[in-house]
Amino acid sequence: MNRPDRVAQPLFCRSFGDGARDVLALHCTMAHSGAWRGLSQALPEVTIHAPDMPNHGKSGDWDGSGDFQQRVVDGVAAHLVRPMDVVGHSFGATVALRLALDYPQMVRSVTLIEPVYFAFVRDSHPEALAAQQAVSEPFNAAVEAGDFLLAARLFNAGWGDGDADGWDRVPEASRLAMARGVQIVPACAPAIIGDRHGVTAPGAVERAAMPAMLVRGSETSRIIALTNDAIAARLPDARNDVVPGAGHMVPLTHPGEVAVLLRDLFAAASF
Repeated sequence: MNRPDRVAQPLFCRSFGDGARDVLALHCTMAHSGAWRGLSQALPEVTIHAPDMPNHGKSGDWDGSGDFQQRVVDGVAAHLVRPMDVVGHSFGATVALRLALDYPQMVRSVTLIEPVYFAFVRDSHPEALAAQQAVSEPFNAAVEAGDFLLAARLFNAGWGDGDADGWDRVPEASRLAMARGVQIVPACAPAIIGDRHGVTAPGAVERAAMPAMLVRGSETSRIIALTNDAIAARLPDARNDVVPGAGHMVPLTHPGEVAVLLRDLFAAASF
């Protein structure tokens, strides 16, 4: 396939399962490839290939050059070596959508779980984006102050399904790993809010003609629900599903329910 003329940062990738169907799974910010272990156990018929994005897991740190989302897209594309079903969660879902647009011949189906591609609602629902940005002000202040442990705690409280006290139960090594990962969050904004890559332009998303699925939890934030609806409305062959009782971390908290949805989607995608 035709890849962009850029040198991709090597990304660590591990695989789960030994099923006949290959799935490329892209984790959320502050997580790592191991986040897909539960889904793998619920989908024994697939093999999940899960890269760690820069600043996460066993991959190296981002060097600060270029656009961060593009660097992740390029690094992950190196693992898209055959037609695969691509599944992404949160920021990973924004990368999954980019892969579906840039490498459609290699993406058999695409699943976007709680994508944070807020550029899709920036103009149609500016109040929702403003509300989300207001909630993020303490986090942004912590990042600007260089207090990444506090930033990780605030980010975890905001996107970890409201478990503000859960941070106190997180082992120190995991806290440090999250503080490392959270440093890239400001660098995501030009792509996912500013739409640096023109994904929301007329006709852009419509190029992704493969079977697609949007997934969110019923208890997630309003801006996620609006974003899912906006993207689903523009994809040519998309379903838009909700997992009852779940929040933003739905692939980790409800892997069985997500597995059922994926199994249905895969049945519609040629193997």
